[in-house]
Amino acid sequence: MDGQLKPRPSGSKLAYLPGAESITRIDPWWGLVVLVVGLTVTLVTVRADPFWRILLFVRDGVAVTAFITVSAFMFTLIAGMIGGLGRLSRNPVIHGVATLYVEIVRGIPLLVQLIWWYFAFPVVVQGIGRWLNIAAIANYQSNAIFTAVTGLTVCYGAYMSEIYRAGIQSVPKDQAEAARSLGMTHFQSMRHVILPQAVRMVLPPVGNEFIALLKDSCLVSVVAVADLTRRGREFMAVHFNPIEVWTMVALLYLIMTLFLARLVSWVEKKAHFER
Repeated sequence: MDGQLKPRPSGSKLAYLPGAESITRIDPWWGLVVLVVGLTVTLVTVRADPFWRILLFVRDGVAVTAFITVSAFMFTLIAGMIGGLGRLSRNPVIHGVATLYVEIVRGIPLLVQLIWWYFAFPVVVQGIGRWLNIAAIANYQSNAIFTAVTGLTVCYGAYMSEIYRAGIQSVPKDQAEAARSLGMTHFQSMRHVILPQAVRMVLPPVGNEFIALLKDSCLVSVVAVADLTRRGREFMAVHFNPIEVWTMVALLYLIMTLFLARLVSWVEKKAHFER
């Protein structure tokens, strides 16, 4: 009948309009993850010697790398939030301290910071212990894992502070004014109105920082941390096969970074972040 609505065919152009795609669609870039994993498995099974021996030797380094990355990232989120709020504080002392922290830390290479935390920081603590005449502090010895997590947290916390600051400032001021007009305090408006929106805005750069942190974690190998990079260097020093060792190490890092990239993309879609 002329006045009857006809069902729209499944191949309609409406399905190709921006925003019309289903958010449950599988990310096609998972294929790259599968490809790299398949290549690694092929090397380990087909050419088991020396790739299988390398994998067995560095597997504890993979666990250490994952632990350091996740731990440092959790503390970085906290440090970044504190630093970002400090940068936006109207208190000149808090604002000055937060700004000084960001400017100093961003001006020093991460490798230098890690070396300072491992070699110089214990000397400072021991000096304070001798000055206070406290034997426990005077005999302080640095822990490699603790030093690595601390160095990464302090460094990436400065960059995360700027990400949070930009995210908070991107929320329209009308939101805060509307919250205050409803009787909310500054803390309540920040907690219930501003920060939830800011967190969604900063998801992409925060995800990128997570991936960058994973890659930069290889620098902790210079401060006696037996991570993936250090274990690979130890295997190469004994067997003198740099091509096989660093190919396997590179593939393991690539698997972890590609997986994290897809995980970050999934979290963004779940948060319905609009680019």
